Amino acid sequence: MATTENVARDNILEWVKNDTHRFLNAVIRVGHLNRTVEFYKECFGMQLLSQKDYPEKKYTKAIVGFGPQESHFVLELIYVYGVEKYEVGTAWAHFGIAAQDIYPIVEKVRQLGGVVTREPGTTAGGPQVYAFVQDPNGYNFELLQQGPTPQPLNHFELQVTDLNRSISFYEKALGMNLLLQYDNPQEQFAIAMVGYGTDRTQTVFIELKYNYNVTEYIAGNAYVHAAIGTSDVYKSAAAIALVTKELGGKIVRPPGPDPVTHTKMTSFLDPDGRKTVLVDNEDYLKEIKNSGQ
Repeated sequence: MATTENVARDNILEWVKNDTHRFLNAVIRVGHLNRTVEFYKECFGMQLLSQKDYPEKKYTKAIVGFGPQESHFVLELIYVYGVEKYEVGTAWAHFGIAAQDIYPIVEKVRQLGGVVTREPGTTAGGPQVYAFVQDPNGYNFELLQQGPTPQPLNHFELQVTDLNRSISFYEKALGMNLLLQYDNPQEQFAIAMVGYGTDRTQTVFIELKYNYNVTEYIAGNAYVHAAIGTSDVYKSAAAIALVTKELGGKIVRPPGPDPVTHTKMTSFLDPDGRKTVLVDNEDYLKEIKNSGQ
């Protein structure tokens, strides 16, 4: 016979599967804000969606992306006064951008001071044309050549120490689907892509990468976190609390309203220590409207 505790657990995890989730943004720190904004505009075709200075807190925030925050996954750039360099580390690997023709993007990156770390092309036997480039801050971007997509900023990669555990965590804690998984013994790594929906070319996803025999990564202080929308941060936090007991990780900000914006949120670390913030969907839209973004 099922216990009350087991029923409650199953109910909350089932609720997570049916929750209304959306990738909202990823927050990164940069040493030169204006140069970074111009680089992302000129090279990738992003738009500057908003920029605001907070002199009392000694930082400036800019939001860039391929469309409005209400519907697109965007980047939030944080410039802290006087800090010109951050350590990207190895735990966070790259952002991914999908475009119909990546060749001119690569050339623009080269012209504007970025680094092309992998020239455009395919892997042996594969149809996917891709390249890797690095911006002036040291952030890596994978450029994927594909057809039109509603989310050109379409993924980010995290390096993990136990691929199956990470897949299970994101499936149970955040209701994600396993979109693709493959192993590459020759190159000594395995990949899993998790996200919402079923077609990874039309949605945002997280690419989880396991490198054979690597048990530790450098967190760095450049990448901060990703934010995901939810219809109820309190139920989401309850689900995460259950999953962390089983798979690891921990809640680092209990669910509740932000004291300044009143936006309800919670945040947690996954089993490898990567931070995610969950934000109330309706509050997120109100915050955008109230800030004039």
